[in-house]
Amino acid sequence: MDETLKDLAAHVTGALAGALRGSTVAFGELTLHVERAQIVKVATFLRDDPTCLFSCIVDVCGVDHPARETRFDVVYHLLSVKQNVRVRLKVETDEATPVPSLCGVYPGANWFEREAYDMYGILFTGHPDLRRLLTDYGFDGYPLRKDFPLTGFVEVRYDDQAKRVIYEPVRLAQEFRNFDFLSPWEGVEYVLPGDEKAASQPGAPKAG
Repeated sequence: MDETLKDLAAHVTGALAGALRGSTVAFGELTLHVERAQIVKVATFLRDDPTCLFSCIVDVCGVDHPARETRFDVVYHLLSVKQNVRVRLKVETDEATPVPSLCGVYPGANWFEREAYDMYGILFTGHPDLRRLLTDYGFDGYPLRKDFPLTGFVEVRYDDQAKRVIYEPVRLAQEFRNFDFLSPWEGVEYVLPGDEKAASQPGAPKAG
């Protein structure tokens, strides 16, 4: 399988000189690192080329690397039913620079790109309806960014007196609790109920 994927990578790289930043084969999967501005060209080639025929888009998602200048990876997963092969495309971008939409190549990318926008704030140019998909209207922030607070910024509840749903700032009834779990491989340092009987037997190992 790895040789097949390497041959595919060489074929795509040869046909799309300058459109790819590189390719990797790991764990039986091929990843093509694509220049942001060339993603539509690469996707169109992968869909139409007889050696590829990646006719199905499986997923579009985001990955957040806050310490990196181009903090987001936009990751596309394509499937060639004809060749029985999958390929992953990766594009790097930042919070302000949009990525060309693949809706014109794969109509199924529509909601995937909306989800990436909703969860990460990744922008797509040429998308026919780029608006939030999973969060509520007026939602503040992007929940899957690593700097998004675990509690969010607002909470939603139904107010019985006002007879409507209301939004209000998050209020924590208590601070987060820290639990210090011991490694199950090291064992506990205290005597468990019942162990004192075993420890009282002659030749028994000490608890802990």
